[in-house]
Amino acid sequence: MAQLLSVSIDLAKIEKSKIIEGKNGGKYLNLTVSVNDEDDQFGNNISVWHSQSKEEREAKDNRLFLGNGKKLWDGDKGSQSSKPAPKKEKEVFQDLPF
Repeated sequence: MAQLLSVSIDLAKIEKSKIIEGKNGGKYLNLTVSVNDEDDQFGNNISVWHSQSKEEREAKDNRLFLGNGKKLWDGDKGSQSSKPAPKKEKEVFQDLPF
C-alpha cells in the first residue's frame, strides 16, 4: 500500500546523543513513525519520536516526541487525505425567468 506522508519535527528537541555516525561518515537519527487511524484535534494522524532501544522499551522509558504530521495520500483509497471531501451544495438560481 503506497502512502504519502508529511511530517514536521522540532529540531530543538533532537537529543544529540541519539545521532549516530554511519559507515560512510554521514550522521543519522533513527526515528519511529506511527500512523494512527483517527485524526487528532488538529487533523494530524502521524506522530514521530526518537527510536528506542530494546532496553528503553522494556524499562518503559518515556518516548521523546519530535513532531507530528498528516497522511496526504493513500494509494489504496485513492484519497488525498484521511477525511472525506466536503459535499458541494447545488447552486440555486432565484432570478431565472422560467
